Amino acid sequence: MRSHHRLEAWQEAMELVKQIYSLTAQFPKEEMYGLASQMRRSAVSVPSNIAEGAARNSEREFLQFLSVARGSLSELETQVLIAKDLNYNVDEQLLHQINTVFARIGGLINSIKRKML
Repeated sequence: MRSHHRLEAWQEAMELVKQIYSLTAQFPKEEMYGLASQMRRSAVSVPSNIAEGAARNSEREFLQFLSVARGSLSELETQVLIAKDLNYNVDEQLLHQINTVFARIGGLINSIKRKML
């Protein structure tokens, strides 16, 4: 098992990807190459960057990839809010899950920074 598999941030981000794919599958067909595609790419970017950072050789590199993951997560949050404003059946629980993943990544960033001191 690779080290990132044990990270709660990665595990929860993987779950978020499944939720986003499930939600966007219900979007109108005209959104498949628009908002739905954007949301899927943003969601997939989060655990992907956590995994890539964990595989790097230094804590500094890992922090950079975690920062990119949080950026993608913020992008996803904006897209989810747009979907909600468009009445695309967004559950409030999804926004809570995004906040949870954001906090997990933040905790991981803080932990790594403490180790670097």
